[in-house]
Amino acid sequence: MTMEIELIFKIAAVGIIVSILTQVLSRSGRDEQATMTSLAGLVVVLMLLAQKIAELFDLVKTLFEF
Repeated sequence: MTMEIELIFKIAAVGIIVSILTQVLSRSGRDEQATMTSLAGLVVVLMLLAQKIAELFDLVKTLFEF
């Protein structure tokens, strides 16, 4: 149970940091860097989720003995 909550907190922390950086960069006139920051945050979150999905597939595979 703590693993799921920890994952949610990690995703929320990445989202907060990315949103703050995006706002600062866009207000200073650096819209391209703000977009790249948003994309980098999305990639980080997708990598976190991809690891958990891979663990889920391994669990299902061992559960059904494939």
